[in-house]
Amino acid sequence: MEDSTRQQSINLVAIGRVVNGVEYPSHVKWETITSEVVIAPELVEALDGIDGFSHILIIFYLHKVGEERRSRLKVHPQGKRELPLVGVFATRSPVRPNPIGITEVKLLGRQGNVLKVLGLDAYDGTPVLDVKPYLRRDDLIEKATIPDWLLRLRELQDSGC
Repeated sequence: MEDSTRQQSINLVAIGRVVNGVEYPSHVKWETITSEVVIAPELVEALDGIDGFSHILIIFYLHKVGEERRSRLKVHPQGKRELPLVGVFATRSPVRPNPIGITEVKLLGRQGNVLKVLGLDAYDGTPVLDVKPYLRRDDLIEKATIPDWLLRLRELQDSGC
């Protein structure tokens, strides 16, 4: 029997792009970065009602990740060798077979087809694939667990490493 799990091709079209002036590569504190998500003008009506939410999800294409990096299946989280080598699906690393990012951001405002957001970890010019509202009741899992290496990573981040 033939395994068809990787044979389906999917075509996506960007609905917008990120504007924030942050060039690749850059080590910034993403939580402090204000960005504009500029949606294609013909899709402006799709944004109606979005400004009622304090937070939204931005799904984007990691266009700066080259083909050679997409073949890696394991990484040290955030490149920190003191942390274990783990599968890319256990991380939010941009190195992955399909370089798609998703980030929950604070929605600061909307003007027409432009969303002003805080905390989007995407470089200037990044193609945006979708926008979704953050739904606290549906998206928050109160008893979610995380592995020990992630606790260690957070300790390293808090100590400035």
